Amino acid sequence: MSPVSRPVSLPHPLLPTADWADRFTLGLPVDHLTAREAARLALEHPPGWVRRLMALRNALVAPFGLKRAAEQAATSAVEIGGFPVVSASDDRVVLGFDDKHLDFRIVIDIRQDRPSGQTLSVMTLVHRNNLLGRLYLAAIMPFHKLIVRTMLCGVGRRVSSPRLP
Repeated sequence: MSPVSRPVSLPHPLLPTADWADRFTLGLPVDHLTAREAARLALEHPPGWVRRLMALRNALVAPFGLKRAAEQAATSAVEIGGFPVVSASDDRVVLGFDDKHLDFRIVIDIRQDRPSGQTLSVMTLVHRNNLLGRLYLAAIMPFHKLIVRTMLCGVGRRVSSPRLP
């Protein structure tokens, strides 16, 4: 199954000032995954091309004083895949932070709403604070959508074949 784009209504309570959002969902053939586990599966093992894009992004934004993306996809009680945890429950994990150019949240939801499996949803909420935020989002948009879809497919592969990292 492939990730499916779904609409998002704004304003959204998790980032009420968001002026941009997207959401992708994927049906999973399991019924035991938590949102934290799904977030770890999606973010801890990005493909090499994603790691290289993030390194390029870090180099390009450094002169503008923007926060760097994590070099390592670290996970702890306070972060998952290098992103700070804003809140977490079994059904939902909210990651993100506020920066001078934009504020963002990554919302990972898992629902037991299928006859034999779960639905994984990844929503991105963004509030662009200024022109730099608008330009930044426009520049990364094609990559963002591809990365989210790729990460969701990776979760699907990992839960279907648990031997994968």
